[in-house]
Amino acid sequence: MLGGLLCFCTVAILTQPLAQAQTLYRIVGPDGRVTFSDKPPAAAAKVTPLSADGKDAGGAASALPYELRQVAAKYPVTLFSAKECMPCDEGRTLLRSRGIPFTEKTVESNDDAESLKRLANTSSVPLLTVGGQQIKGYSAPEWTQYLNAAGYPEKNKLPAGYRYAEPSPLVAAKPTELAPSAAKAPEAPARTSAPAPAAATRVSPSNPAGIQF
Repeated sequence: MLGGLLCFCTVAILTQPLAQAQTLYRIVGPDGRVTFSDKPPAAAAKVTPLSADGKDAGGAASALPYELRQVAAKYPVTLFSAKECMPCDEGRTLLRSRGIPFTEKTVESNDDAESLKRLANTSSVPLLTVGGQQIKGYSAPEWTQYLNAAGYPEKNKLPAGYRYAEPSPLVAAKPTELAPSAAKAPEAPARTSAPAPAAATRVSPSNPAGIQF
């Protein structure tokens, strides 16, 4: 158990709003220093456009079928998980078997656990976010309801050969200590924002749970 991290199935509402999706830039300066910004540099730096979740813009997402790409852009899915967490494994299996493109953030260190607490006001995993909705703990029927309400296809429509990105820590690892003359600034933590509060529910035949995004 790291920093009081728990692993069980309940429901939680995040208290901090998601930042609006925007293009981020990973900037490598002439001295090799890596920084992140929502504004491109003037010059003399290597710039890589990133999506809101830190992935290369136009990378894996551009390979998705149009319908799935539209839904994933509007209601991105993020799984917060930990090692040796059976509910996390079951949740990951459900997402992959259904062909849901998602980002996975792992909670492995005390820094990760503290960041999750600040971000979500919770110390438990798995935590799933679907657009502005948040589901704490794993429940196949509940996850399915939210994914259906968001408009994700019920059957796997990922192209053949599609590969999910490797999970990454919620807080970027710090580099090994170097001598003052050779030290470099640590890479900034991945920008992960809490979802915005959900709007009032609306029941319809296609959305019996009344989930509103």
